[in-house]
Amino acid sequence: MRAIWKGAVSFGLVSIAVKLYSATEEKDIRFHQVHREDGGRIRYKRTCSVCGEEVTYDDIAKGYDIGGGEMVILTDSDFADLPLTTSRAIDVLEFVPAEQVDPILYNKAYFLEPEGTATKPYVLLRDALADSERVAIVKVALRQREQLATLRVREGVLLLNTMLWPDEVRTPDFGFLGEDLKVRPPELAMASSLIDSMAGEFEPDVFTDDYRAALQEVIDAKVEGREVVQPEEVEAAPAAAVDLMAALKASVERARVARGEQPAAGGGEPTPITSARSAQKAAKAPAKKTAEKKAGGTKKAATKKAAESDAAKKAPAKKAAPKKAPRKTA
Repeated sequence: MRAIWKGAVSFGLVSIAVKLYSATEEKDIRFHQVHREDGGRIRYKRTCSVCGEEVTYDDIAKGYDIGGGEMVILTDSDFADLPLTTSRAIDVLEFVPAEQVDPILYNKAYFLEPEGTATKPYVLLRDALADSERVAIVKVALRQREQLATLRVREGVLLLNTMLWPDEVRTPDFGFLGEDLKVRPPELAMASSLIDSMAGEFEPDVFTDDYRAALQEVIDAKVEGREVVQPEEVEAAPAAAVDLMAALKASVERARVARGEQPAAGGGEPTPITSARSAQKAAKAPAKKTAEKKAGGTKKAATKKAAESDAAKKAPAKKAAPKKAPRKTA
């Protein structure tokens, strides 16, 4: 890993020199925009919307739109006058219980490594922080911006988590929040039972990014010139509305079976999927019987007709009665 920042943790009168490293990395597969016909990379030019000229990086400044088509331009010298650009301190403000920090505030994580002779005070802060079962609330200036952050211990290393400011978290404004919705106690009890049946210990290594793996398989197949094996599609649950209580009961039974537990007597309540399949089979059965009955009647009629035809052919032809001779007259 490469250090992206150097500074010091200010802990009372103690200063601990540290290096900052990104603790996470994105594993997304990245693509370039290319010309479909020849694969050439697509390049973009930095042009001015007013004069139309191409602009170099040296001639680019930051502008703040104040509305009405007016722009306030800030140069590098304007940012250089701010005290945060040269600040290299992680100031500890207070220590609070970890559960009081809402996870929605967490942004990005960084590892802190002691630098030079700062190893002993680093270890001292780490152990004291671990024993207190609290996290340190700190302020730090990163990339020309002051940020709120927490300092905690992870696997023997101090971990800095930058946070959003409270006014950066949106307030949900949804219509259903003002509605008077009542949940029946049996439904709540069944939902709690479902949660209990699906409870477990979180092991992040168990979960994988299936989409990224499938996309990588497509890329590898393109490189090797072979066909891509399409994975089997998972059957989606029916969209028809189901009874909430029945769905909860079926979900509990399914969770128990998935955990290797014995289902209830009689196989448990049918799941929404099996219920839909049963309904489809029930709907198809009368139609099938009617078709079979109709086909059977037609077959019998044809057989009877064929039998009559055969009997007519096999029957001997009737002999014509001899004609009586005319009576002679005297």
